[in-house]
Amino acid sequence: MTNTLYDRDLQLWLDQTIQQLKNHEFSSLDVEHLIEELVDLGRAERNALKSNLMILLAHLLKLRVQSDAPELMKGSWYSSVLEHRQRVLDNLVDTPSLKSLLVETVAKAYQSSRKLAVKEGRLAKFGVRVPAESEYPTICPFEIEQILDEDFYGV
Repeated sequence: MTNTLYDRDLQLWLDQTIQQLKNHEFSSLDVEHLIEELVDLGRAERNALKSNLMILLAHLLKLRVQSDAPELMKGSWYSSVLEHRQRVLDNLVDTPSLKSLLVETVAKAYQSSRKLAVKEGRLAKFGVRVPAESEYPTICPFEIEQILDEDFYGV
């Protein structure tokens, strides 16, 4: 096992690396770990987009499929849609290149969204109708423009 600064104290390693870059001390950089961190950073951005899309799509889907749910339940879904849509929009502003991955990411996130919506739908209580799994479309029923539209709620 190695005992590098990177392994001992990531924050100190980051601070040191930033300082080395600012001072143009390129020869003293820990290039291997710097590349690893940059790859992880890109992966984290894509994962954040997918995660927020998954929750956004699940709640858009629940609002569509369970339109007969009590307003109190739907209110929570509306709030979640607002929050996660804003996170997606912020993510796309902060990292505009993610827009080119949006169609693919929505397709991937939708499968998890559908699964989540189905499972949550089965938890319905107090006389709330439990939708059949077949009521949830297997392919995302929302266009990208709708998903990003701040006034769209799936209904």
